[in-house]
Amino acid sequence: MPLINVRTSLPEVADAAGLLQELSAALAQQTGKPESYVMTLLETAVPMTFAGSTEPCAYIEIKSIGALKPPAMTAAFCELIEARTGIPAKRIYVAFEDVKASSWGWNGNTFG
Repeated sequence: MPLINVRTSLPEVADAAGLLQELSAALAQQTGKPESYVMTLLETAVPMTFAGSTEPCAYIEIKSIGALKPPAMTAAFCELIEARTGIPAKRIYVAFEDVKASSWGWNGNTFG
């Protein structure tokens, strides 16, 4: 049920599949939830501005049923994205959403 969606203005990301695997493992570790429930998304070439500039930037959404730790997760995912893409952490926003179990569906049912 944890989900991480990374949107970036970069036209492409080197080894996108590898980055998705890193994000998946990191989100499982950060939430303490099984990686078998983690979903990762990466969207590149998204028209974006940050601080009035079109320099590379990223927006990260993290959703989960509980287990969110915004300060630690912000640091970890900004560091990971900066290391893998070169986008400075100061040009990355991270948004968190704690979703009710009854509002998250999977395999024909909801979790609550």
